[in-house]
Amino acid sequence: MFDSLSDKLQDIIAKTAGQKELTQDNMQDALREIRRALLEADVNLRVVKAFISNIKDRAEGENVLSGVNPSQQLVKIVHDELIELLGKEVKPLDFSGHPNLIMMLGLQGSGKTTSSAKLAVKLKKEGRNPLLVACDIYRPAAITQLKTLGEQIGIEVYSEDSQDIQSIIQNAINYAKEKCFNTLILDTAGRLQIDTDMMAELLLIDRIFHPAEKLLVIDSMTGQEAVNVAENFDAQLNITGLVLTKLDGDSRGGAALSVVYCTHKPIKLTGTGEKLNALEDFYPERMATRILGMGDIVSLVERAQEVFDEKTAKEMEKKMAKAEFSFNDFLKMQSQMKMFGSMDQLLGMIPGLKISKDDRQKISHEGEKQFKRIEVFIQSMTPEEREHPELMNSSRKKRIAQGSGIPIHDVNIFINQFEQMRKMMKGFSDVKKSFGGNETKAKLSMHQMMKNMRRFR
Repeated sequence: MFDSLSDKLQDIIAKTAGQKELTQDNMQDALREIRRALLEADVNLRVVKAFISNIKDRAEGENVLSGVNPSQQLVKIVHDELIELLGKEVKPLDFSGHPNLIMMLGLQGSGKTTSSAKLAVKLKKEGRNPLLVACDIYRPAAITQLKTLGEQIGIEVYSEDSQDIQSIIQNAINYAKEKCFNTLILDTAGRLQIDTDMMAELLLIDRIFHPAEKLLVIDSMTGQEAVNVAENFDAQLNITGLVLTKLDGDSRGGAALSVVYCTHKPIKLTGTGEKLNALEDFYPERMATRILGMGDIVSLVERAQEVFDEKTAKEMEKKMAKAEFSFNDFLKMQSQMKMFGSMDQLLGMIPGLKISKDDRQKISHEGEKQFKRIEVFIQSMTPEEREHPELMNSSRKKRIAQGSGIPIHDVNIFINQFEQMRKMMKGFSDVKKSFGGNETKAKLSMHQMMKNMRRFR
């Protein structure tokens, strides 16, 4: 996401690094380049003018022209203005109401129904008890689609064979109270374009049931058209927030940088992948740091905490300590890494990692290809071999190589590397025990041991 804009902004700022000071001339050059980069990213012209004007005013107001480190000062100003443009601070969902009602709005094809399911997954993970309500009574198979998604994520879907939308929602509210659901996600009908009938129905739902949230789902790939859609919906329904879908596929980022400024409504959630757990809270500051190539370590840590639960981590540690780490455990770790997201996304979150989008994709592609090879290799083993790596001998290796289609040479390399990894895990655990469980001292001791081993190669 934002890759094209991010690369250009980083290049523009890098050019100022060679300047002893920012002069009126080179400041104008930088602003001109930033303006061009924003327009190429499909950012709305009103937004571009305001953004450039604010940077210029800030620069002059903070005496950047005579600054000691012009590059860093320019980064700070652009960073602050990006945060302002993206909404300044995170705006959490409003969970008022008993039950709480969240109305999902949007045009057909924006990802509204899928986003409803993703939101249900997110809320369930956060401890709420959501109920999906099928309110799209016009689109063929809309209810079937929502039910299919509900089955996949294990969340109930309320639906009726009726054309009376008010009755459906009222009955869903009564059902939720009876069954103790505390959040209703209303998947309303979308249209190919904004029309009077659709708006009248949505206005009626709003005035009768007063949902705490009216979230407009927008396809970020539509660029400036997203602004027109958002402004129309907001003018008639007074939306409470925005959900940007397909943000992972939008290299330009024009929609995200335009809709907040033009509607004065916050982006509350973003869809960052096809998986049904790929919906995240939107943090303007974190997004600004990523656009400027400064990484997003906070999101990286949060994602790790979601994927690697404490119980599993402790079980793995016990196995490592006893050198019982198996090929099955390796597969389990690998599948958890996949839940982390694509390698391309993860590399983009690491601060200070200056890798272009093309290089990130190459690394990601090679890494994921290697993961698949290892998966095929391990799945070609018998259940006993997967659980007991020490059983491996030459005849077993040959059989596995033939079954997986992987050369015996590569099979030997992987098994040798796996055994070395097991020994290192066991060694670290032993050293840690000798230091009374002090992990830092253990790591230092292991580091010294490895240095000594290298001397005798």
